[in-house]
Amino acid sequence: MSKQFSDVANQVMWNRLISVVEEQAQALVRTAFSTSVREAGDLSAGVYDVQGRMLAQAVTGTPGHVNAMADAVSHFIRRIGEDNMFEGDVYITNDPWEGTGHLHDITVVSPTYHNGNRVGFFACTAHIVDIGGRGFGADAASVYEEGLYIPIMKFAERGEVNQSLVHIVRGNVREPQQVVGDIYALATCNEIGQRRLVDMMNEYGIGDLDAIGQFILENSKRATVERIAALKNGTANAEMTVDGFATPITLKVSLAIEDEKIVCDFDGTSPVDKKGINCPLVYTKAYACYALKCAIAPEIPNNAASLQPFETTAPENCVLNALHPAPVALRHVMGHLVPDTVYGALDELLPGLVPAEGAGSLCNFQVSLRPRTDEKAPDDAVRAEVLTFNSGGAGARPDLDGLSATAFPSGVMTMPAEATEHTGPIIIWRKELRPDSGGAGRQRGGLGQFMDIGALGGHEFDISAMFDRGKYPARGRRGGHDGAKTTIEQDDGSKMQGKGKQFVPHGRKVLMAFPGGAGYGDPAERDPELVKRDLVLGYISESQARDTYGLAEDKITEAREIVRTGSSF
Repeated sequence: MSKQFSDVANQVMWNRLISVVEEQAQALVRTAFSTSVREAGDLSAGVYDVQGRMLAQAVTGTPGHVNAMADAVSHFIRRIGEDNMFEGDVYITNDPWEGTGHLHDITVVSPTYHNGNRVGFFACTAHIVDIGGRGFGADAASVYEEGLYIPIMKFAERGEVNQSLVHIVRGNVREPQQVVGDIYALATCNEIGQRRLVDMMNEYGIGDLDAIGQFILENSKRATVERIAALKNGTANAEMTVDGFATPITLKVSLAIEDEKIVCDFDGTSPVDKKGINCPLVYTKAYACYALKCAIAPEIPNNAASLQPFETTAPENCVLNALHPAPVALRHVMGHLVPDTVYGALDELLPGLVPAEGAGSLCNFQVSLRPRTDEKAPDDAVRAEVLTFNSGGAGARPDLDGLSATAFPSGVMTMPAEATEHTGPIIIWRKELRPDSGGAGRQRGGLGQFMDIGALGGHEFDISAMFDRGKYPARGRRGGHDGAKTTIEQDDGSKMQGKGKQFVPHGRKVLMAFPGGAGYGDPAERDPELVKRDLVLGYISESQARDTYGLAEDKITEAREIVRTGSSF
């Protein structure tokens, strides 16, 4: 029988568990080889009970990883079998449908033991730089082309690493040192979590997590249901059209607020695409839940019970419920647009609560560099894979401007230019905020950014673009204006596609402009002092200040003088 504690003591242990998984996540950041983990924080970490229910997640990480991983541990338990689990085991997969949505995410799960008894599991996920196949991009026609598939299996049994699996991974990826290093980092961070959990259990004198788990799950569900029950029941519909690959994609949602749950039904969404922009349902659920939780119950910690009242359905083989063997490498592009689609419906039911649309999907690209082939390359030219995460602008909020060059909903950080250049012979010639890209409004949308890249002399490269919002910008809300669209071209003026692998000859640069977030409310209602501040900071041009916001000429003159003299404003 579990030891009984007061609610205060249980709350302390709950907070302690959150600290444990945060240390688990930070251990992964410190030991990972890939810049996507070390610099961008594209990871997740969590602790689970013996049934595979998530009890706590790390603050560091992305909602797509964490919320998708919430369903993953039960798959591991079923596939491995409880009778085949031993102390010192480590399990692994990159199954898109039983992990976190595409082959480039590796999930590692470790059973945790205390005094010989299994008391739970630690799990973590990281995006790796390469998994073989066509590489990270939308070009594949099936998941079989997208890279090496690792079914749920043992990476280690009783502490002994499966070296055959390591050899297979090394033989199938372009960056074996980084990929294998990241797998070991994932296993190590789980071990750190296990140590800290055992320390906590010894400190409090508990032999299992049953009682604290029950406390966490019961209180989380009750608090979440109370938030939902306080809302007025209703149903609303919304849709969003986005670039897609060769043809536009339409996302449709019907959102229903009921007594104790909120249901998102994506019936009517476009069918599975021929290229790798499709999204498994587990990832769609992750971002639909995240959007609703941010709006309805943001301060309630994420766990299995706090996610349970948010239900998501989508027809099989629509782009948001792609079945095997659909290509899913860029599942994040569609998945990151799910929250704005959900918010379009939620705004009808709860006006004044949710932001305007933002850039949505990350502005990622991967560069495959190699010695030039148009003439003899220098002896020091090398091959390299460079993956970089970047962001457009977030949508304006009802009472605040949108955040510039900030990833919402993923929360992934923009990689520093210096860290990116360190990974291969790539040059980032320009990386700066994009004036006038934030949609005008009473609250202005967040700015996108400019980014110009090239290669060191002696190299040519392919760039795999993963962009959206090139044809359909973020839409303003309540009278706010749209954000700016994405553009991509070479420095000779030749246009490039927003998605897909494209060749860039020796000496050429790629010029990119990432999208801005949309505005909220009528621009005529914006405080003139805020418009003047934006003008001084270079966020908007004089023409936008004058023509869109109606800023008086004397204010524009004041702004010019502040810029000229460098005085305070």
